[in-house]
Amino acid sequence: MGNWLVNEGVSIFVILVWLGINAFLFVNYFNVYEAGNKFYYTRELLGSALAWARAPAACLNFNCMLILLPVCRNLLSFLRGSCGCCRRQLDRNISFHKLVAYMIALHTAIHIIAHLFNFERFMTSQGYENGTLNNVLSKLGNDESYLNPIRDPNTNPTKVAFTTLAGLSGIAITLALILMITTSTEIIRRSYFEVFWYTHHLFVIFFVGLVIHGVGRIVRGQTEGSLHNHNATFCKDKYVEWGSIKQCPVPVFSGNPPMTWKWVVGPMFLYVCERLVRFCRSHQKVVITKVVTHPSKVLELQMKKRGFKMEVGQYVFVQCSKISRLEWHPFTLTSSPEEDHFSIHVRIVGDWTDSLFKVCGGDQKEFREAWKLPSITVDGPFGTASEDVFLYETAVLVGAGIGVTPFASILKSVWYKYTHSDPNLKLKKIYFYWLCRETSAFEWFADLLQSLESQMLERGNANFLSYNIYLTGWDENQATHFAMHHEAQTDVITGLKQKTLYGRPNWENEFKNIATNHPSTNVGVFLCGPQALAKTLNKMSIAHSSADPRGVHFIFNKENF
Repeated sequence: MGNWLVNEGVSIFVILVWLGINAFLFVNYFNVYEAGNKFYYTRELLGSALAWARAPAACLNFNCMLILLPVCRNLLSFLRGSCGCCRRQLDRNISFHKLVAYMIALHTAIHIIAHLFNFERFMTSQGYENGTLNNVLSKLGNDESYLNPIRDPNTNPTKVAFTTLAGLSGIAITLALILMITTSTEIIRRSYFEVFWYTHHLFVIFFVGLVIHGVGRIVRGQTEGSLHNHNATFCKDKYVEWGSIKQCPVPVFSGNPPMTWKWVVGPMFLYVCERLVRFCRSHQKVVITKVVTHPSKVLELQMKKRGFKMEVGQYVFVQCSKISRLEWHPFTLTSSPEEDHFSIHVRIVGDWTDSLFKVCGGDQKEFREAWKLPSITVDGPFGTASEDVFLYETAVLVGAGIGVTPFASILKSVWYKYTHSDPNLKLKKIYFYWLCRETSAFEWFADLLQSLESQMLERGNANFLSYNIYLTGWDENQATHFAMHHEAQTDVITGLKQKTLYGRPNWENEFKNIATNHPSTNVGVFLCGPQALAKTLNKMSIAHSSADPRGVHFIFNKENF
């Protein structure tokens, strides 16, 4: 668990606070139901299973209050711009969202198991011999003041589950949660994004069920008036005389009022506002000004939208009504803020991207007029960790495959700032690493690197940008071809003066060299790539950061969508 948290980049302090609140709520509510006088007779029927059901319910309320906040993208972008001290934590929003979801799943499982025991004991109590305390308690009350909700010992459990509000809402909540979590796995999101997208909208059913789940008031305890007149510890052994002696009137019971809505109404209101903002913004007209088809199965869309303002490394959500009115897909912006348009690069890897490729004319060689292009809707932009690249004097940028897209925006912006001698440019050195499996993947990005390379040479500062391109997969024919052209002035693959390297970087040596070249410096490490690489780079950042506050420190940042 600890390694997972480190890999995901979630602050240990935030996690400790969050776990502490969960532990406090669990222990506090467990004691209320395990030792409180109000539920003395409820415990006679249910035992400790009562507390084991109610304590996780309190934690569920708390975590369901949190689960929507990390996906309020506009709220996070606003906070990111106005709260510099917490920017790095806001960048971990999806990691925290996942963590809260796992906690919800854990407490849901405990809650369900405990209630299964409770239900069985409610049934058993109705079957006790007449004259026993459990039987008396089960027979007590009318439609308003009963303690045992199972009024007939012959009740069918299945009927209770599907005919009561608590049962139906509980089943709906559980099924929605199971579907949302199972379709959120990495393999589903990567290969069947539409499945993940649609099932995640079951959160509406989840929250509706959550709010109405407690309306039936199944869990019941003595009323305040009854507690004042009827001391359970004194009267429990005199249950035969209840109502006939003054000290022990017949106890009166009532259900707990529903409390979940008080926990979730605030976040639900914020999320509704979030969706309204997205809805209004998504209806602003977007014009596709240029479509470029790259040989490496990458589609470039250049667009314009009134009032659109972006920063480097940000991303947008894109919808194409001709494909689906419900699906929104995230794409990193590859243009820079200095350009008069914004652009995205789409790698063709699934049904939706393949459909976008076709409706934009990517499979056709003839020119397509602008009015024949599909209608595109854009929501965003939204902030990411890459925005912070200009806060450092030294930056390490690592992209894997199409994960290079946020760095296209950064490098373009650096180029603009550098050519115009921007006095606010703090960045003095960039180390850029790009890892790809196929040579074709380099094609669309090579032109930008060539421009940067020539520009830096003209200005006599070729050392400003150090880039290393790694080809991680090749065949025997390619290897022979590369060897024959090894002595050429430019690289046979990219056309750059810097030759392509084969294999994977030795990160230990790379970090050691950077630490040596930049002592007493905070080095920003930015990754857009797979989790395995994130684990390695995070480990290297920690290992090569100095214990001395005046030494070199590597600060790891990862893109999260």
